[in-house]
Amino acid sequence: MFIQINRDYDNKYIYQQIYESMKQQILQRVLKVNEKLPSKRQLATQLQVSVNSVTLAYEQLLVEGYIYTIERSGYFVEDIRLFEVDHAIQHTLPEDLKEQVVHKGGWLSLSHMSNNSRMFPFKSWLKHQTEAIELFAKELCELSEAQGPYILRKNIASLIQSTRGVKCEPEQIIVHSTTLGLLEQFLLLQAKDTVIALENPGYARYDQLLKRHQFPVDYVPLDKYGVDIEALRKGESQFLLTTPSHQFPTGKIMPISRRVELLNWALEKENRYIIEDDYDSEFKYKTDNIPSLQSLDYNSRVIYLGTFSKTLLPGMRISYMVLPIKLLREYKAYFNSLIQPANILAMYTLNQFIETGAYQKHVRKMNLMYEQLRTELIKQLMNRFGDNIEIVNIPAGLHFLVKVHTKKSYDQIEQALTKQKLELYTICRFLLQEDAYYLRNRYLIVGFANIDLADIDEALNRFEQALFH
Repeated sequence: MFIQINRDYDNKYIYQQIYESMKQQILQRVLKVNEKLPSKRQLATQLQVSVNSVTLAYEQLLVEGYIYTIERSGYFVEDIRLFEVDHAIQHTLPEDLKEQVVHKGGWLSLSHMSNNSRMFPFKSWLKHQTEAIELFAKELCELSEAQGPYILRKNIASLIQSTRGVKCEPEQIIVHSTTLGLLEQFLLLQAKDTVIALENPGYARYDQLLKRHQFPVDYVPLDKYGVDIEALRKGESQFLLTTPSHQFPTGKIMPISRRVELLNWALEKENRYIIEDDYDSEFKYKTDNIPSLQSLDYNSRVIYLGTFSKTLLPGMRISYMVLPIKLLREYKAYFNSLIQPANILAMYTLNQFIETGAYQKHVRKMNLMYEQLRTELIKQLMNRFGDNIEIVNIPAGLHFLVKVHTKKSYDQIEQALTKQKLELYTICRFLLQEDAYYLRNRYLIVGFANIDLADIDEALNRFEQALFH
């Protein structure tokens, strides 16, 4: 048995070199099946290494099944089938699957998807995380309740009752890492021929999720009040997924008259429901919070979705769903063995953050900061571009819609934005079905959460270059 030891090899210990060499000789049949191996002392003498190095190598080979031992007889080579190799299989990653690392150096963001990590109270969060570890050390060592810790659900119920008027008990709340995950769970309870209505333009990831699960989708256009109720009535939808408090992406706020119409539509047929996505309702400027659609629902026909990714950080994935009692019973029966997917420590930290009032304080601070950013950005846009743009100025959320009078196509705009290193998206990203009006005009979704006041001027320089030059 030939084993070469490289004593200058820094990356592998001597026992690892012995183990690797013997493993290869076993797999290549250099060492025959059932062949007796040298004793540990013999091999150590042969290789001029310590017995301990040989012992470690043999123990690793033994535990992985390459050798076996017979008491008082020594170590022997195990009978291992040779690997069958299909030489037609490609082992080199093809170019179309290689990921391109995007370096954001030099970029500025007017994206609707991000918020400002520079304003996040990390010290306060870490303080509450320490509290959570001290208070819930036992719970952190166990699987969380399937719907999320009851104490967190209780605090969420109290929070959304006071801020959004949502009527529910903690038992009706399901916590998850994402709203997409919650919607996917809900879809698993439905028959595959269930027709689901989506707003158009709307959230493309919901559309993709429905297509993956092969649900028929009814794309409902918008009018000045939000979801076009007459277009909705013409379809056969059992569920409507809507964003009434700040329509995504147009920003429309649905008035009470249309909300009543939608609730009445849901009541017209048995098992017809509205899924209300309240994704950024915490942010309202110069107005009070608008009550949720769920708060007006007296017939238990609204499923409420909320998230903390806008108020905390997008990377802190904690969302929740409030189910009517009838659907809750179905959910619990179907998901009786579910393991909670959200991070347990993050959930208990959030619980402390809410319970101590730190969360509410943080949201108030963010509202003030975002209102300042939003006001300044709109002011500079109007001063610089005047009649060349039209701003849909709805005082809510973390983005607004801008109509741009430019000769450039959407493709040309997107290419120019990339060239200018300005993160900004056109409405094409959200057209779930072709819409002549939006294709004929040029609309941009302008976010302001991740831009500093000092960078607005440079961001608009790039905006001008991309849109008008």
